Amino acid sequence: MKVTIRRTITAARTTTKPLAYRTLSGQIAHLVDTGHLVRTGDILDRLGADNLPDGQRSWYGRHVAKAYRATHLGADAIKVWAQHRTTGKWIHIHVYAPTDPALCTALQTYKATRHLTQALFTEAA
Repeated sequence: MKVTIRRTITAARTTTKPLAYRTLSGQIAHLVDTGHLVRTGDILDRLGADNLPDGQRSWYGRHVAKAYRATHLGADAIKVWAQHRTTGKWIHIHVYAPTDPALCTALQTYKATRHLTQALFTEAA
């Protein structure tokens, strides 16, 4: 028994960071990869706001989290480990269903993304 635990710990120490974080995220990472769950950055990229600075993208994510909590009795969304797009650090981020109303609500309530709601309605038409 002790040998198995020792081998497991040794294997965990020698694995690569991407594999370790992918393992921690499990099924959630697969759902993000297949598009069943989306990151807030994915939504901004789809709407053509990929040129927004990281600070504004982060604040958009905070507005989405606040809108999500308001509609889900204070509960947080599901989290997944992802690599930051510019720094490469591994961070814990929220992911949402692509049709979650919190994504649109945050677009409208955050001043830096308000102009994107016109693109959203044009795309839907």
